[in-house]
Amino acid sequence: MDVWEIVRSPHIFEEKDLPVGMLLWKMVESLRSSKIITGGRSNATITKFILLGFSDLPKLKSALFVVFLGTYLSTVMCNLGLIILIRIDPYLHTPMYFFLSNLSLLDFCYVTSTTPTMLSGFFQKPKSISFIGCAMQYFCFSSLGLTECCLLAAMAYDRYAAICHPLLYTTTMSPSLCVQMVAGAYISGVFGSLIQLYAILQLTFCGPNIINHFFCDLPQLLVLSCSETFFLQVMKFVIAVIFGVASVLVILISYGYIVATIWKISSVQGRSKAFSTCASHLIAVSLFFGSGLCVYMRPSSDISQNYDKMASLFYTVVIPMLNPLIYSLRNKEIKDALKRSKKRCVSYCHC
Repeated sequence: MDVWEIVRSPHIFEEKDLPVGMLLWKMVESLRSSKIITGGRSNATITKFILLGFSDLPKLKSALFVVFLGTYLSTVMCNLGLIILIRIDPYLHTPMYFFLSNLSLLDFCYVTSTTPTMLSGFFQKPKSISFIGCAMQYFCFSSLGLTECCLLAAMAYDRYAAICHPLLYTTTMSPSLCVQMVAGAYISGVFGSLIQLYAILQLTFCGPNIINHFFCDLPQLLVLSCSETFFLQVMKFVIAVIFGVASVLVILISYGYIVATIWKISSVQGRSKAFSTCASHLIAVSLFFGSGLCVYMRPSSDISQNYDKMASLFYTVVIPMLNPLIYSLRNKEIKDALKRSKKRCVSYCHC
């Protein structure tokens, strides 16, 4: 009898007063004491995992579901709306908004790769996922995250070219270069995730098979693996350095030149206008890298799992919703484009 068969047994959930998460952890302790799991590991290879999600908060289940569902729907509408607006308005056909539309596409895919699984987990006990499904979910999530790192760096370079070399901006940021930069970001993200996926598929899992998270993330898989994870730990750190730290350095260097150029502008109004074009990007960069690096630059451990879950919730659910708002609320061109679209809609309805 493996761990999964025991989890499916009806008697596991006889104690109705305990939250599902506590029941599952109680089950693991029971297995250990009965020697079905020896030293915390079973003799059988695990092929399925149980995602605890937020089952340890049963009293808040309905409220959390409504909040996360509302956040997800808002994220989808805001990001898709921004993509459509940039697509249909000719005044927004510039490199800056080309990158922004791709950022919105990434955020839409990013939140869709994790949130539907989390929402469905509110109504299933326990929420299970196969090892292959778990690995593929992480691959999709990781590819989008690494791509966003590269894209944010490309957007910083775009702001550098616009502010530091305005006369050469059109020539420098040609349509072909913009396409190449975006394509390079996607290819780099997929390649970096493929390396991790190959390493993950080499891992073996002997039990327990409970993931204290709402999606399959690498730190949690490393904790549960009964094979040697040193190489994958090093790989995780190296990829975080290459994509995270390198992207941050590109952004910092770009903004170093930008600040030096803005400082030379004599008028206060000119400085304010130049800085306003960068403020939204700086906020988005700070939120994304601040939360992401806190999770992936630290060693995996059981103690940090609840912290990782909260940090992951921020950059997988909250940030994708905030990004289109950050770029829209402070952006006069986006507001003007919305007004033009509204006028076109009114004219079309009258016809």
